[in-house]
Amino acid sequence: MPELGIIEGFFGRPWNWADRAETIRVLRPHGYSFYFYAPKADAHLRKRWQEPWPEATFTELAAFRDTCRAEGVRFGIGLSPFELHLHPERGWQDRLAAKLAELAQLKPDDLAILFDDMRGDIPDLAERQAAIVHFAAERSGCRRVLMCPSYYSDDPILDVAFGVRPPFYLEQLGRLLDPAIDMFWTGPEVCSREYTPGHLARVAGQIRRKPILWDNYPVNDGARMSQHLHLRAFTGRPATIGGLIAGHAINPASQPLLSRIPALTLSESYREGDGYDYGTAFDRAAQTVLGGTLAARLARDILTLQDRGLDRLGDDRRAALRERYAAFDHPAAREIVSWLDGHWNVTDELVQTQ
Repeated sequence: MPELGIIEGFFGRPWNWADRAETIRVLRPHGYSFYFYAPKADAHLRKRWQEPWPEATFTELAAFRDTCRAEGVRFGIGLSPFELHLHPERGWQDRLAAKLAELAQLKPDDLAILFDDMRGDIPDLAERQAAIVHFAAERSGCRRVLMCPSYYSDDPILDVAFGVRPPFYLEQLGRLLDPAIDMFWTGPEVCSREYTPGHLARVAGQIRRKPILWDNYPVNDGARMSQHLHLRAFTGRPATIGGLIAGHAINPASQPLLSRIPALTLSESYREGDGYDYGTAFDRAAQTVLGGTLAARLARDILTLQDRGLDRLGDDRRAALRERYAAFDHPAAREIVSWLDGHWNVTDELVQTQ
C-alpha cells in the first residue's frame, strides 16, 4: 500500500481545527500518515500570501502541528504564491524568502509549492516555476518538498480555464526539477474516475519521477459539485497502481466526518487488492463512522444525496430529508442537515475570490 494522506485543498468553507485533529486520529491507523494544510480559503497561503498570518491562526497551526506529530502524522503546508511565476522581475526572491521564514517558524515536515488554479500560458513556465521551487527547497528546512504544476492533469478544461499549456511543459519540469522534489498529479481528469497503470507509467516518464496522486474524490467544492455529497466507496484505484506512485493524497469533502467514509475504503481497496468489494467496503466504513442505524439510513438515501443533488431535490423532498436526519443525534447527521440548508454551497464568484 502506498503512503496515504490528506490534502485540504478545496474551495469554500475550510474545516475547523477540532475536525482536522479528529480526522488524523481516525485515519492514522488506516495508513494515512501525512496531512497538508492548504485550504483555498486561507488567503495568507494564496492571494494574500505575502502577508503574515494573524497571531491566533499561527497559534492554531502550531497546535495542530503538535497534534499531528503526537499521532505519528507528518504535518505539511501547501503554499500557493499566487501568480508569482507571472512576474519574474527582480525582488520576488525577497518576498518569497520572507514567507518561507514565517513558515519555518512552524517547522513543518513537508512543504508543497502549489501552482494550481492560476494562469500558466507563458512559454518559459517550467523554468520560472522550477526556479521558485528550488529557491523554496533550499530555504525551507523541510524533509520533503513537493510541487503541484499549473497543468496538473491531462484534462483540457485546464487549458480553457487558465490558458493553453506550453508545449512539453511536464517534460521540461521533469528535466529541470531536482529528483528529490515530488510532484502532485490529479490524473487524466481534474476529478479522475480511474487511474490505470499505463497512464501513471506514461506520466512518470514525462516528469522523471513517480507522481503523488492528488485525488479529487471525495471533494465537493465548486458550484456544481457542492450540490452533491460524495459518500460512495472508492473505485477505479486498483491496488496494482501502488508501485507506480510515490503517495496517494485525497482532497476531502467540505464535510469532515462524512469524508471519513470514502477515506476508509481507499485504505481497504489497497489492502484487499483483487478481493476488494466496494459495496461491502462502504457498508463497513459507514458503520465505523456513523454507527449501524445511521449508516443503514444513509445507504438507503445515497442515490438522492450523491447522485440527484441538492439543487434538484425540490422543497418537499428537502424538508423530508432534513426532518429525517435532524432526528439523529450524531455530528455526521448534522453535517447532512447543514448541507441541506445550503451551508456548504460554493458559487463561481466565491471560487474566483479565493
